[in-house]
Amino acid sequence: MISGAHMILYSTDAEADRAFFRDVLRFSAVDAGGGWLIFALPPAEIAVHPAAETDGHEIYLMCDDVDATIRDLNSRKVECAPVTDEGWGLLTHISLPGGGRLGLYQPRHPVPHRTGAA
Repeated sequence: MISGAHMILYSTDAEADRAFFRDVLRFSAVDAGGGWLIFALPPAEIAVHPAAETDGHEIYLMCDDVDATIRDLNSRKVECAPVTDEGWGLLTHISLPGGGRLGLYQPRHPVPHRTGAA
């Protein structure tokens, strides 16, 4: 029934952030028309957390080795926040050219696309 997921990041500089995803993170993309890029994502998962309000959502990228990923991103001039140990994973945030931030973490929890969960 569900064939995929589409995420939207809002940006004060969408062109710079699109270039970041294309050139720095090296995500492949299709042009939906007029240079409007839509990026392919690596395997994804979704978790539902309890909350008092329901209009806020978060996007995190995941990696196998947060320290190696930070070194790679730093070599491409990407700022990363200090790593914190959250128990469920090692977390940092990367700065986007448009001023936003994305979480990046090395999970310690089971990952569905690695366990064969359907």
